Amino acid sequence: MRELFEEAAGQAPPDPRESARASARPPQRKRFYKEAGVTEAEGGFAITLDGRPIRTPSGRQVVIPARTLADAVAAEWSAQGETIDPVTMPLTRIANSVVEGVVDRVELVSDDLAKYFESDLLFYRAGHPEGLVAREAAHWDPVVFWAAEALGAHFILSEGVMHVKQPDEALKAARAALPGDAWSIAALHMVTTLTGSALLALALAHGARDSGQVWVAAHVDEDWNADQWGVDEEAASRRATRFRDFEAAVAVLAAVNAPAAKGP
Repeated sequence: MRELFEEAAGQAPPDPRESARASARPPQRKRFYKEAGVTEAEGGFAITLDGRPIRTPSGRQVVIPARTLADAVAAEWSAQGETIDPVTMPLTRIANSVVEGVVDRVELVSDDLAKYFESDLLFYRAGHPEGLVAREAAHWDPVVFWAAEALGAHFILSEGVMHVKQPDEALKAARAALPGDAWSIAALHMVTTLTGSALLALALAHGARDSGQVWVAAHVDEDWNADQWGVDEEAASRRATRFRDFEAAVAVLAAVNAPAAKGP
């Protein structure tokens, strides 16, 4: 089992797109267990295969803080057929990445995520056509305004792709609003790399935008081009793969921040 997820649970901060590609490269392994289950463990819940807890490539036991999330991970294992396909197991890949590469490096991963605030997708606007300008404003302005009003993070917007240096005060305010636990920060890192926007990820974490709004906002330009020129089937397939990982990250974020997961 360890070989299947070794690349996805590497030492770098989790990049979902690379994880998906890496997970697709190794040959699929035959299913070697009959039953997947969940059992209580120190600090949360462990996933078991025929009663034995799963571990990361380095041998760490995978312990998940929320029962609902542990059940969902176990369901991924149960859903495998004669062979195990890691690409169809995004929650398992996130769990391995968190335990293997994030729990001991939360600040480092947070810093890596925060770099996106320096050149966030939402800051660089089209100058034309008017329809695209209006669509970007409709989806992006509410998030930028929320950051200013709720967080005190006043960012500078620009037309075109020329880099604009953001105020240090805004960057610090946004960085301070990031969660401090490994599971949440790993999920937000994945949302950020999938959408190109740390600000969208932060709005999701704080409930200022729901997952559907975030996904649509991240693809305003892409959807505009599709409306004008038609859908590129290859691009649509890649987007569907990214969306599966996005949904998994959203599920992790929701599960670990639910009242039951936080305890009394």
